Amino acid sequence: MIYKDDGTSRGTVLVVDDVEINREILEQIILDMGCKPISAESGEKALELMAELQPQLILLDISMPGMSGYEVCRLLKDSEKTREIPIIFISANNGSEDIVKGFSCGGEDYITKPFISEEVQARVGSRLKLHEMTNELMEMNRKLQASVSAQLKQMEQEKKNILHVLADIATQHTLYEKDYTERLSKNCKILAQGMQLSPLFEKQISDTYIDTIALAASLCDIGNLGIPKDILQKETELTKEETEILQNHTTIGAGLLGYFSSDDYNDFINISTDIAKYHHENWDGSGYPEGLKQDAIPLAAQIVSLMSRFCILTEKGKNSKEEALSMMRAESGKKFNSDIFEICCKISRQLC
Repeated sequence: MIYKDDGTSRGTVLVVDDVEINREILEQIILDMGCKPISAESGEKALELMAELQPQLILLDISMPGMSGYEVCRLLKDSEKTREIPIIFISANNGSEDIVKGFSCGGEDYITKPFISEEVQARVGSRLKLHEMTNELMEMNRKLQASVSAQLKQMEQEKKNILHVLADIATQHTLYEKDYTERLSKNCKILAQGMQLSPLFEKQISDTYIDTIALAASLCDIGNLGIPKDILQKETELTKEETEILQNHTTIGAGLLGYFSSDDYNDFINISTDIAKYHHENWDGSGYPEGLKQDAIPLAAQIVSLMSRFCILTEKGKNSKEEALSMMRAESGKKFNSDIFEICCKISRQLC
C-alpha cells in the first residue's frame, strides 16, 4: 500500500453506493486507513444521515436507483451546513463527460470501478488532509479576525475615552455645573427612548442609536477647547466680536472630531460631529453656524439642542422642570421641533 497514515487524516467517511459489495470494499479500505466508515445504500438515505452527522469526506456513487449522485451532490453543496465537505464521485464510467459533470456540480475528485485499494487510499487520504488543513486555516482566520476585532474595539474605546476627557476639560472652562454633561447625556438618552416609541421617529431611532447619542451628547461643546476661557466664563453680556468667537466652537468641535474618524468608527463620530456642529441650529433657521432649518438639522443635534436648553434652565435649581418646560414651550416651533418638544413634555418626569 502506498498510503501512509501520519495521524493527520483520521476522520469519518460516508460511503454512498447502492451495491453492497462496493460498500464493503470501500469500508474495509477506509478501516485500513484508520478512519471510520459509515455507509448508505441510496442518496435519500445519505441525506437522512447527513442531518445527524458531519463526515470529513463523502464517497458518492453516481448511478443509483432514485436520486443520482449528481443530485445528492448539488443538494449538499447548496446547504451552508454541508457545502464544505469534500465529495469524491465513484463510478464504473471513466468518460470525460461524466468527470466534467461531476466537477461542475461540486465534486472534488473521481474514482473509477473496479476499485484499486492504493488509488482509493491515496485519493481519500489526500482529500482528508486537505480538508483538515482547510478547517485549520479557517479556524486560524476566525481567531485572527476575533483578535483584530477585539483590538479595534479597544482602540475605539480608547478614542472615546480621550474624547470624553477632552469634553470634560472643555466643560470645566465654562460656568456649567460639574455634572452638566452627565445630566445632558442621560436626558438625551431618555428623550431618544421616548421618541423611539413614537410613530414619527421609530424608523429613525434604533437601540444602537440611543446608546450612541447617550455617549455622543457630552461631546457637544468639545469645541470650547478652542475658545478663550475669559469668554466662556464671562458673566456679563458678550460683545458682538466675542459672540462670533464663541459661536466658532461648533466648527472647531466638528473639526476636532474629524481627526478621530475611521472606517470602523464612523457611526459614533458622525453622530458626534453632527451634534457638535449643529446643536445651536434652530428649527426656524435662525441658529448657527449654517442657518439650517427644520429637518435639514440632523436629528441628534435637535435632541441635544432641546435637552441642553432644559439642563441649562434647571441647573443649580434655577427653575423646576415644569417652569423650564413652560419657558421652552414659547420656543417650540421656533427654536425646537414641536413634535420632539411634545414628547419631551410627556416623559419629563423621567428627566433628571
